[in-house]
Amino acid sequence: MTDQIWDLHRGDGPLVATAVHDGHALRDDLHAHMSLDELQRLREEDPHTGQWAEVAPTRVIGTRSRFEVDLNRPREKAVYRIPEDAWGLKVWKDELPVESFERSLAQYDLFYDATRTLFQELAEQHGRFIVYDLHTYNHRRLGPDGPEADAEGNPQVNIGTGSVDRVRWGPVVDAFIETLREFDFPGGKLDVRENVKFQGGNWPRWIHSEFPDSGVAIAIEFKKFFMDEWSGKPDESQVEAIGDALRFTVPAVMDAFKRV
Repeated sequence: MTDQIWDLHRGDGPLVATAVHDGHALRDDLHAHMSLDELQRLREEDPHTGQWAEVAPTRVIGTRSRFEVDLNRPREKAVYRIPEDAWGLKVWKDELPVESFERSLAQYDLFYDATRTLFQELAEQHGRFIVYDLHTYNHRRLGPDGPEADAEGNPQVNIGTGSVDRVRWGPVVDAFIETLREFDFPGGKLDVRENVKFQGGNWPRWIHSEFPDSGVAIAIEFKKFFMDEWSGKPDESQVEAIGDALRFTVPAVMDAFKRV
């Protein structure tokens, strides 16, 4: 298995979509040490985000499980070591060999080096760029028959902008939120709110730190209302509708992006 842990599709224009937790595969040397089964891993991964990333001409898709290396965490926390790193889950049967740990961090470094180059090229070509940072999150953590998490604190879509320069990029963020709320989603308009459940992870923070004058990344977290998070079974019609909703936002977002 190659050590490259992402796929890049390069298209035209300044819009990029990323799905860094879409991957499910594990590197061969990690299987013997992994204590979680495939379904347990899938529960914390972000299925279908790679499919939704097709909203943008340029796409960066993670191809490996976040349990191999988490591209949305700081480097020192990118490989889960203890249950507290991973929602209380015991990830490894035994001590992960130093060689495996370092190999995962080397992959992490290659990813950030490659995406730095990508964003530098986009900034040079277009002056600036915008990233749809796509994720999902669980809301039935008490078990398959347990209650859903309180809707007040768990919107269908959480928009994380904790590291966004709201003074500069506010019109772009507002255009995204407003148009996503306007979309005629099956069963009713989406509950879209900002910084309720999450404020965005290391990936958008890094983009804003490295490209403070030219890059804006909007962290977009869909609650797993579109699937059974315990069995992994999706509602295909809702998965497709989410993709349609994201596409619906693009004209207004890009218009606002051109004006800031």
